[in-house]
Amino acid sequence: MRLLYFILYFVLKYSLRVFYPRMKTVNTPKMFFGRTIYVSNHAASFMDPLAVAALRPPIVFFMTRSDIFTTFMKPILWASHMLPIYRQHDGVDTKDENQKVFEKCARILSFGRNLLIFGEGFTDDTFIRRLKPVKKGAVRIGFFALEKIDWKKKIYIAAVGCNYSDPNQMRSDLLISTSERICLNDYRKEYEENPNKTITDLTKRIEKLMQDQITHVEEKTWAPFHENVMRLTRKGMNAKNSDTSIPLEQRWKYSQNLAHWLNERTPDDLSKLEGLKSDMDRYFSLIKKMRIDENYLFEKSSTGKISRTNELLKLIVLFPVMLLGLIHCAPMYFLIKKFVEKSFKRKVFWGSVKLLLGMIGLGLINIPAIFLFEAYVFPSYWLGFLYYSLIGLFGLAAYMWFINFKRFKEKGMVAKADLSKFIAKRNELLEKLKTEVPVA
Repeated sequence: MRLLYFILYFVLKYSLRVFYPRMKTVNTPKMFFGRTIYVSNHAASFMDPLAVAALRPPIVFFMTRSDIFTTFMKPILWASHMLPIYRQHDGVDTKDENQKVFEKCARILSFGRNLLIFGEGFTDDTFIRRLKPVKKGAVRIGFFALEKIDWKKKIYIAAVGCNYSDPNQMRSDLLISTSERICLNDYRKEYEENPNKTITDLTKRIEKLMQDQITHVEEKTWAPFHENVMRLTRKGMNAKNSDTSIPLEQRWKYSQNLAHWLNERTPDDLSKLEGLKSDMDRYFSLIKKMRIDENYLFEKSSTGKISRTNELLKLIVLFPVMLLGLIHCAPMYFLIKKFVEKSFKRKVFWGSVKLLLGMIGLGLINIPAIFLFEAYVFPSYWLGFLYYSLIGLFGLAAYMWFINFKRFKEKGMVAKADLSKFIAKRNELLEKLKTEVPVA
């Protein structure tokens, strides 16, 4: 394990926990080594490798797009276990360059290490709960490595699924699921008889295993309907409207079951759902236009009132810590936010880049706090370091204070409004869901 990878392996756990307070891994491999090629979906660009590597024990080497391997970045990427993969539009002889990379992959696997490959090859600009077609590269690399070692060691392949409630929304959810491993050596006879067919068949099998690890809505146009059902029922993995008292794995399975039900519908079945789909679209468009949060309508419908007690208590309790968070984190937070949103036109990169830059920037700029604490608060470098390690939580407290301040103001305005028509429509939609979508 190289030094930077080792550091990130531990530091990222802390940062990811701040970003995603509810995280879970399912069927997680327990061993650091394993000679396994992990093929993951690519729902959230840079966030995917950070999460998969930091939250699971296996030590992995990443396959990464070659255009980021600049002269400056190469040493950093090398220290982070990253390997370039060349595409046709990169302007190089992709066959020769990728052959060299395949050689490196074979050596990595032969020494018992693991590879992490993102089978879809790219991330959509808009987050959507579905798997794009999986490429054959992962299976090719596996058989190439077996030929290099003359089939003397076992090489495995497994599917990984990254499930986000929203990858770019701070304080949302993340669940990572891993399939059972497939031993590629078991396919030696088929591969030697017909390599192309064996690679194609295994890629299809991996694609199916990957779909089983995530929420996969087959028909892209029905993904918004799936999301809206989760928002109204509050049982799934929607980032804004979910009952977080329900265990995350249970909400993930609900999301999957709802997608499976949709995928099994015939065109005629789906046409019967068009009316409900349109009604839900209009409902959520209207409350967005009126700036009414669905959470407030749920609260009013459930309890008959909108209470601000919880927000007020948090504002009072968090206030002192919020001030520390402002001092230590606010300038760097706004600087990074402005830089990232100006530099990266694709929003899919924002969450992961802000996380990384924030972790590095806040870590560096606040190092003097250790010495200031020792000099002016208490003469102990150990306590100074403890204070330093808590700065991320101070920043989180500041973030949550302003979130609750916003909710406090919104609830005050919404409480004065007549919400009866919105609640009636909401209840009407829930009744339709019970009859038209049995799994809801």
